[in-house]
Amino acid sequence: MTQIDKTKPVLVTGANGYVASWLVKKLVDEGITVHAAVRSPENNKKVGHLKAAAALAKGEIKFFKADLLEAGSYKEAMQGCELVYHTASPFVTDVKDPQRDLVDPAEKGTANVLETAKEISSVKRVVVTSSCAAIYTDAIDSINAPGGRLTEQVWNTTASLNYQPYSYSKTLAEQKAWELVNSQSQWDLVTINPCLVLGPALNPQHSTSESVNILKMLGGGDMKMGAPKIGMGVVDVRDVAEAHYRAGFMPNADGRYITAAHETDFLEMGTTLLGTYGDKFPLPRKALPKWLLMIIGPMTNKLFTRKFIRNNVNIPWRADNSKIKNDLQMNFLPLKKTMEDAFQVLIDNGALKAK
Repeated sequence: MTQIDKTKPVLVTGANGYVASWLVKKLVDEGITVHAAVRSPENNKKVGHLKAAAALAKGEIKFFKADLLEAGSYKEAMQGCELVYHTASPFVTDVKDPQRDLVDPAEKGTANVLETAKEISSVKRVVVTSSCAAIYTDAIDSINAPGGRLTEQVWNTTASLNYQPYSYSKTLAEQKAWELVNSQSQWDLVTINPCLVLGPALNPQHSTSESVNILKMLGGGDMKMGAPKIGMGVVDVRDVAEAHYRAGFMPNADGRYITAAHETDFLEMGTTLLGTYGDKFPLPRKALPKWLLMIIGPMTNKLFTRKFIRNNVNIPWRADNSKIKNDLQMNFLPLKKTMEDAFQVLIDNGALKAK
């Protein structure tokens, strides 16, 4: 049981990220002082939305310059903090060098932050943003899991540098975190393991993330002939931020937390938008057959390999989210609200245009 003093500052690494921005907003709204560690504190395009959130809140933000791969660069930002949120990690799937672009920043960055936490005597709890990707690679893995459902006991054993390297990087990073927590007794570790995070970005500049790319594919016409029924979990970015907040301050928070609200697929995600946007955008209305995807998939998208299609299309994704509901008393927003709010932000920003 770890009690965190809300009058002490809280460190958030990668504070201007998609999830982290909502977490920072929640913290300052609660009157907490946030030590926001970012690569470019002077870049208003990247941190202006955080300043705007703090201006309306009871708490305050102090910015610190830090880099995942620079040893000791989080030391100053961590001074006096009992609670550390490590959210900084790359979320990209199209990379030239998976080791350099994904594995090193994720694994070495986690080691950098947690090694620093071992040196700062005030730290009592570290919350790491992991991912369901550290639990599974493909939808078939959830069916093959004990009891036919992913739980916090399951670890990803099917990703590699050559296949789904993003999942591989998240697995190695979280394993490194648990290795480091076991090397000391000063602070405890909680990991939040979200599935696909969707919902409105607090920063309009967040227009290039994988989450946004999926919405653009759904609404931009890429899937007007049909959407592949790729089994996956979805959770709202605002719920993920709330889960982080509770994981930090609820004394009984412990271990890993699958943060998944809905067991869904691309087709269902698209059809939830039809009622509001179906007359203006070329949204998918039917499923794309798996046999057709096996032929055209590898030609249209290099991520759609035959192995990926075989292991994910028309295969339901299943996960047990009872632990986060019980321990952190989480309730989740409806899929329709998440999809519509996220879609509307893209329209408002001009990233999606009606036909």
